[in-house]
Amino acid sequence: MELPALLRQGVDAMLEGTPLTALRTAGKALSDRYRAEVRDGRLHMADDLAVKAYLAQRLPATYAAVRAAIEALETARPDFSPQTLLDVGAGPGTMLWAAADAWPALGHAVLLEASAPVRTAGQSLAAALPVRCDWLSGDATLFPTGIQPADLVAIAYVLDELPPPALPKLVERLWALTADTLLIVEPGTPAGWRRMLESRAQLIAAGAHILAPCPHHEPCPLAAPDWCHFSRRVARSRLHRLAKDADVPWEDEKFIYLAASRQPAPEHGSRVLAPPKTGSGKVTLKLCQPDGNATERLFTKRDGAAFKTARRADWGDAL
Repeated sequence: MELPALLRQGVDAMLEGTPLTALRTAGKALSDRYRAEVRDGRLHMADDLAVKAYLAQRLPATYAAVRAAIEALETARPDFSPQTLLDVGAGPGTMLWAAADAWPALGHAVLLEASAPVRTAGQSLAAALPVRCDWLSGDATLFPTGIQPADLVAIAYVLDELPPPALPKLVERLWALTADTLLIVEPGTPAGWRRMLESRAQLIAAGAHILAPCPHHEPCPLAAPDWCHFSRRVARSRLHRLAKDADVPWEDEKFIYLAASRQPAPEHGSRVLAPPKTGSGKVTLKLCQPDGNATERLFTKRDGAAFKTARRADWGDAL
């Protein structure tokens, strides 16, 4: 997956003239904070250089994860076409770009972001989109007054930045502002999975219908050290490779997501939970099933159409 052409062009223009050494240094500092899940009260992107480092090194991967989560939502709810978006912790507009790419009907977005340099970058990039955008100062723990419900409410790569006691109140507020569907995306780590499980349980208790990735409303059948997560391969541009001092022209972004709606979903199929294991005339899929169980299932040529479907399936797909 690659960034949309207009977004890539905007990022390239914004980074033009920035020394690679500065991007690499700032990018390493930013990456260290994310990986350690530092919660020291300081913004991860507090200045222009940190924002540029994010655009060069992290935006392609986070966009890919968000776009993949939206693809799963589109599959679960083909009829869903949001006209309004509320994005909490919007960053430089990653969710906005992914949503606009998926749903041409999107006409208005409210983007809540605490960092002034990030808001400035996001506003500049979003000028290329045919969406009316309101960028507001605030964070996930302090919403400005007057925010209205939206068809799609989203929060991506934010829960890991907050103290755990703050999460239930945040999820409650997000759900209250959800006119139709709530989409949460987190890093695909065991800690991210645990946060998602807590959010999932809270939303189900509030009456939400889980659209994806879970094909059921039962407790998660996986147990540590296993955990639910997915992966999306990201194509690295030349600038992306140089900024990360990388040789490989791609990287794999691991993520976990949850789509919950006020509208019931159509009947769910099983979800592929791991890369398929293939052999001559056979394929084994690890599946989360509608009955709430997880299992590995072997498909062979004897299974006919089911084998052909399984052979085409990839990690994260719904069967």
